[in-house]
Amino acid sequence: MKTIAFYDTKPYDEYYFNKYNKNYNIKYFDIKLNKDTAILASGCEVVVAFVNDKIDAETIKVLDKVGVKLIAMRCAGYNNVDVKAAWGKIHIVRVPSYSPYAVAEHAMALLLALNRKIHKAYNRVRDFNFSLNGLTGFDMHGKTIGVIGTGRIGKIFINIARGFGMNVLAYDVFPAKDSDYNYVTLDELYRESDIISLHVPLTEESQYMINSESISKMKDGVILINVSRGGLVNSADLIEGLKSGKIGAAGLDVYDEEDNLFFEDLSTSIIKDDKFRILSSMHNVIVTSHQAFLTDEALTNIATTTLNNIDEFFNNGPLVNEICYMCKDKEKAISCRKTREERCF
Repeated sequence: MKTIAFYDTKPYDEYYFNKYNKNYNIKYFDIKLNKDTAILASGCEVVVAFVNDKIDAETIKVLDKVGVKLIAMRCAGYNNVDVKAAWGKIHIVRVPSYSPYAVAEHAMALLLALNRKIHKAYNRVRDFNFSLNGLTGFDMHGKTIGVIGTGRIGKIFINIARGFGMNVLAYDVFPAKDSDYNYVTLDELYRESDIISLHVPLTEESQYMINSESISKMKDGVILINVSRGGLVNSADLIEGLKSGKIGAAGLDVYDEEDNLFFEDLSTSIIKDDKFRILSSMHNVIVTSHQAFLTDEALTNIATTTLNNIDEFFNNGPLVNEICYMCKDKEKAISCRKTREERCF
């Protein structure tokens, strides 16, 4: 039976992977994957990793040295992986979609909670304070919401927003074909939206797309929702926007410096990240710890798809969910064998 090294394990990971695993001996490690912990994968051809593991060139060098042939990301995003350094040495696969409904629904949950001050009301009632002062929200019906990114999650979020009777503006570098979405420029979306929700991957182009310049173009009091990647938002600029009132509220399931915070119990620790401390202390900010994906359906899909990806690897067939850096480079993409339904190398 093949042995797999599984990093950054949480109890729910172990439960779902044990439930669906039939073919492998899985060595679970609580620690994150990086250049110092990669040595623990000795004797394993496969490592299973997550969004906050640091899989840079140094980590890949160690993994290659100890015989790892496959990095199986149990998530959709892979901006933490140096795919160029891995190419030709270690194959990389991912879970492209585990539950877009889970993430889209969480985005709407954050918006509803912020608008109707659910977090404040909850704390008041626990203290037997039944005053309604300061809890006024607004009807979402008829409001304009700007959705940046119309992939699987963005499309579902648009449907949810339409269910509330909201006017939806959309932006995407690659607009959805044959859709009835009202696509506009980013500037128009910033200018006209009462609420802005981010549903794009983190790339060199999208990093810190929400910054002082883009915030200055927004409506006064706009609500910002981010359930995608923390690096889309410059936290320092967000804080200034919140202080000035330009941003009326923010719902964040991700944070640009979350690597050493999220997924861990730090309740007895001193948080040294001043930006995070400021954000989490603001009454008009709700931060959840990257939990938008966390539903039974999503965790089932993550486990089964990851295990299927590993099965494909050991069966020597094409890797359906393989990531290849060549595909992003127009000049090199012609050399990528994925177009011929083969492994990338």
